[in-house]
Amino acid sequence: MIPYLMCFGLFLTGLYGIITRRNLVKIAISLSVMEFSTFLFLALIGYIEGGTAPIVDPADPVKVYVDPLPQALVLTAIVIGLATTAMIMAVIIRIYRKYGTFDIREIKNLKG
Repeated sequence: MIPYLMCFGLFLTGLYGIITRRNLVKIAISLSVMEFSTFLFLALIGYIEGGTAPIVDPADPVKVYVDPLPQALVLTAIVIGLATTAMIMAVIIRIYRKYGTFDIREIKNLKG
């Protein structure tokens, strides 16, 4: 139960960073923290205490196996999250080159 609460706490930490920060880079990092907490939560869903890799052995049919589906989903989500983070950082760099600042309030005031 504690790892699930820690994932929730990590998600709330990222959400707090998104809501309270004005720097675009810090907002992107907070978004990455939220993504990581989601990946960790999905990996924890597939974990079984004392479970082994899902390789079926006919000689020993009474084994507890770990569910591989959440692990595969997390690997796919990591790739998508990496692409999303790269795109966000590219947009942030373009905004910085145009406005010369990372501050959201100054960018809103410039409107140009």
